[in-house]
Amino acid sequence: MANDRILSAEQEMKLRQPIDDYIGKIQEQIDVLRKDGTDQVVSLQNTIDGVKRDRTLNKGEKENRLQELNKRLEAARAVEAKNKDQVSKLIDQGVSYLKEHFDKEYYQPVKESCEQEKVKAKEKYDKRMAELAKEHQEIISKLSSHQEQKDENYVYKNRQFDAKMELEKDYQEIKDRRHAAFTHKYHLIDLLRMSKFTFMESRAQKFENYKYTFNRRQFLLRNGLYIAIILVFIALCIITPVLKGSSLLTYNNVLNILQQASPRMFLALGVAGLILLAGTDLSIGRMVGMGMTTATIIMHQGINTGGVFGHIFDFTGLPIVVRMIFALIMCIIFCTIFTTIAGFFTAKFKMHPFISTMANMLMIFGLVTYATKGVSFGAIEPTIPNMVIPKVNGFPTIIIWAVAAVVIVWFIWNKTTFGKNLYAVGGNPEAAAVSGISVFAVTVGAFVMAGILYGFGSWLECLRMVGSGSAAYGQGWETDAIAACVVGGVSFTGGIGKISGVVVGVLIFTALTYSLTILGIDTNLQFVFSGIIILVAVTLDCLKYVQKK
Repeated sequence: MANDRILSAEQEMKLRQPIDDYIGKIQEQIDVLRKDGTDQVVSLQNTIDGVKRDRTLNKGEKENRLQELNKRLEAARAVEAKNKDQVSKLIDQGVSYLKEHFDKEYYQPVKESCEQEKVKAKEKYDKRMAELAKEHQEIISKLSSHQEQKDENYVYKNRQFDAKMELEKDYQEIKDRRHAAFTHKYHLIDLLRMSKFTFMESRAQKFENYKYTFNRRQFLLRNGLYIAIILVFIALCIITPVLKGSSLLTYNNVLNILQQASPRMFLALGVAGLILLAGTDLSIGRMVGMGMTTATIIMHQGINTGGVFGHIFDFTGLPIVVRMIFALIMCIIFCTIFTTIAGFFTAKFKMHPFISTMANMLMIFGLVTYATKGVSFGAIEPTIPNMVIPKVNGFPTIIIWAVAAVVIVWFIWNKTTFGKNLYAVGGNPEAAAVSGISVFAVTVGAFVMAGILYGFGSWLECLRMVGSGSAAYGQGWETDAIAACVVGGVSFTGGIGKISGVVVGVLIFTALTYSLTILGIDTNLQFVFSGIIILVAVTLDCLKYVQKK
């Protein structure tokens, strides 16, 4: 019978006992060899470190003490070296024994026992549910009052819930038992090797821990949107050859996606810092339009055909390199001025970034449109893109600029005091303030960094498009940047997010938009896709937050 394969706790211990005894004897021999060697080395090294930190000792006392300890340490290391080969042989003997006997004689029987226990637990559950259903029907048939039937239905649902909880409890106990059996092997190896594992042993433990802690609900909350988008993208890859007669996943298409994603990466990295502070930025698109217009005017091929407040600019007298650098500086300055304004009002008056950046959006669009009459300023000097973002054997080097931005922002977020303060303020601004962190400085700093990135991104976009700057350029880019961040796991609750997630989000969104464009989907309908993705992403993020609460 199947139940005969179910092991009791005593039977399980009986299976494991020979293994524990064998490894125990080896461990005793190793302990004897390590007593005056490795154990002394570890102990003396800790003592030496303590003496070095001890401020109660004067210089002479400390030197004498360290000299004595170092002599003993050398002696202990000599013993350790002498016994090293013998210890290694004993360790290899123990590990070989475990590889040969542990799984076959202990773990596999326990694993099979757990599988049978799961079957038995499910049978018990099904039997209990059938009994409850039968009892419920018998009771209902005897009741005539609607209120009594309603009360019985309520009791019946509670009993069903209790039965389900009992099943989950049984499953968890079985899972714990199997996990404990698996980890016991590595516990023995840990004792033999003093916490040193091979690469494959470490991988095996990590995979086991992942399976043990895996939760389907949490997995879907974290990755459900990714899965859905990937499925959509796969569908597009299948549909495109049928409708357009060409494959979507070609080398050139991949490069085009990466090329388009590069300037957008700067924008997403900028707004990611604001979302990390539980904020947002509605002015990104207008920042791009302002930056594109500024860069195009400065780097324009010949005298500008359009004016700014009626003035026609002519920068042709300046060297190309100077014009290029001047355009970048002006883009950064203009974008940073406006983001700093929004940051100041947000930090000083506790104004929500939604309001401060919406005001920026209106001001920027109004000023640029009024100043330029909304006209496009045409092409820039064709030599400039080849100087900054040339194609090397067909590879667009604009991608390298994006990679550099990712590395720099990652460093700022993870390796600087400002980055750590950014997470702290985003997670809990009150606690951050009590800890001595300037919430005002961090908030304004995040907006300033965003402005620098916006300016750089709009400048690169101007080079990519060879000009064509206008006030209307960049419409809707804020939705793409924000969507990329939330899809990448940057939480609107604040204090949660990774640069890697932002990168993935930008690539996903750019690839999706590019695919829809190839299929001939109207741009306005693409906004619908963006809106749905943002809504779903934020919903999933809110659900994760609710679960934590």
